[in-house]
Amino acid sequence: MSDRGISRRDFAKSAVAIGGASALSACLDRFGSPDVPEGTDPAELPARQHAWNQGLPTDDAGNERLGRHHVLLLLDYERDGTPTDADRTQIADALRSLERAYAWQAEGLQFTLGYSPAYFERFGSGPAGVDLPEPAALAPFEDPEFDTPDALLHLASDYEQVVLAAEEALKGEQSTVNDTEMAASFDGVFTQADRRTGFVGAGLPAENQDADGIPDSEPVPEDAPLFMGFKSGFKENQASEDSVTIESGPFAGGSTQHLSHIRLQLQQWYEQDSRDQRVSKMFCPAHADEGKVDGVGENLGTDSGVGECAEDVVENSRTEGVAGHAQKAARARDDSDTPVILRRDFDSTNGGQAGVHFLSLQRSIADFVATKSMMNGTDVADGSSVGQRVNNGILQYMRVERRGNYLLPPRDLRALPPAEPA
Repeated sequence: MSDRGISRRDFAKSAVAIGGASALSACLDRFGSPDVPEGTDPAELPARQHAWNQGLPTDDAGNERLGRHHVLLLLDYERDGTPTDADRTQIADALRSLERAYAWQAEGLQFTLGYSPAYFERFGSGPAGVDLPEPAALAPFEDPEFDTPDALLHLASDYEQVVLAAEEALKGEQSTVNDTEMAASFDGVFTQADRRTGFVGAGLPAENQDADGIPDSEPVPEDAPLFMGFKSGFKENQASEDSVTIESGPFAGGSTQHLSHIRLQLQQWYEQDSRDQRVSKMFCPAHADEGKVDGVGENLGTDSGVGECAEDVVENSRTEGVAGHAQKAARARDDSDTPVILRRDFDSTNGGQAGVHFLSLQRSIADFVATKSMMNGTDVADGSSVGQRVNNGILQYMRVERRGNYLLPPRDLRALPPAEPA
């Protein structure tokens, strides 16, 4: 890897995307080791793997901000049959080593390890008390491939050096991380089936817009946290960590996770659609009419403000000829009128193509399916002049390429869990 003439952000993105010992070494040679806070006794950490928010920084309005660099490792268990106690101990020791090495926060390292329906097939039944269906196409216009590896490890940190070092340590290629010795690795237990990477945060999409699917005119705003140019993840439009946590059964304290890989095609978005059209399609027509969104939407605070727009989407679409993405999604709420999924998605340039790894947490995969049904806007297309994809939120700019479903067990069951824990 040569760093000649490459900006810091481009170099960091390339290092994370390539991965491996050489990428980590090149990254350390150029930038050095960041001053990262050390971890603590793993027994002091939350019982929930997905309890990240307390360790995330917030923006001026109070919205949590994810770590900027992400690695997704899709893993297969190497043995036939059910896992051995020795393998469970090895995985648990490896993960606890990372927790001792890095503080559980964006400036350190946060991670989850989840398991697919394919993993639980070896037990002859799905995870007790949890509905974990096989992934499926969730719209009449999509034809995705399905992820079937046994497990998904998600690593996140503000520092590219940290996610790379953690990955190498888990592969058994590095014996220490952040001056902490690794007690074990994944070597001999898990093999890598696929590797995906991404980023999120102001400046990173603009720095990485030289990808297929984005016009050569470099239209992504400098302060945009995502390729489509607007802020997302408003606190009031997200489910809480409490509300996505499984409440009962042997996996109480866990959650379910859905991961989609979505390909972006933003030529029309940036070169033909006006600013008002983009605001209408991302939020709702009223936001465009009333000029409610400044820049990338930081002025909206902790709430996208589409609540009133969502009260009668179909009727509104008949009048406006367009339905907003947030407007449609806001209809997916529980009996307490709160959202049912917690989004932790991020952008990607895997394969040189602009995309999104849409990662969500929810108590049940059914909650994601219900939310996706609202996003599809099939009722809007049936009841107005809005098309199934055209002017129907942001559907026409996206193509779902892959889907996968996972169980995130509570921390004490994350190392190769049985289907029916005692």
